[in-house]
Amino acid sequence: MEKIFIADAMLGIEYFPEISDNEISERAFHSGRVILTRDTRLIRRKINRENCFFVKYDHYQDQLKQVVKVFSIDPMENLFTRCLLCNKKLLNIDKISVADSVPEYVYYTKDIFKTCPSCNRLYWKATHKNNVVKQLKKILELK
Repeated sequence: MEKIFIADAMLGIEYFPEISDNEISERAFHSGRVILTRDTRLIRRKINRENCFFVKYDHYQDQLKQVVKVFSIDPMENLFTRCLLCNKKLLNIDKISVADSVPEYVYYTKDIFKTCPSCNRLYWKATHKNNVVKQLKKILELK
């Protein structure tokens, strides 16, 4: 079964930084998520003990390594499948429908486009993809 997570503001997550400990606990419990946190008070709460994971490192590279290792995550499995803004799964979109929404060069050199069903942001395979993969592999010490 795929693990799903919710992170609190202690990890520098920008999603819901104002969320209270009680609300994050409730959301995690009702959605079956594991809370990723550096907040020791949140960890100590009785309600959270089974669905809370303490991230012990300060730097995001070490945090990422810890979570990937502990939860046996394949970091490449679903890479570039979610919206960077709202985290919704991306959907394929017909190339013709994006003609007026992407740069002309992109339209003529790319065949596959994706869109977010929530915020309508457009995505395509760009040159930065290889750099992201390379950096991720370096952080996680993958080949």
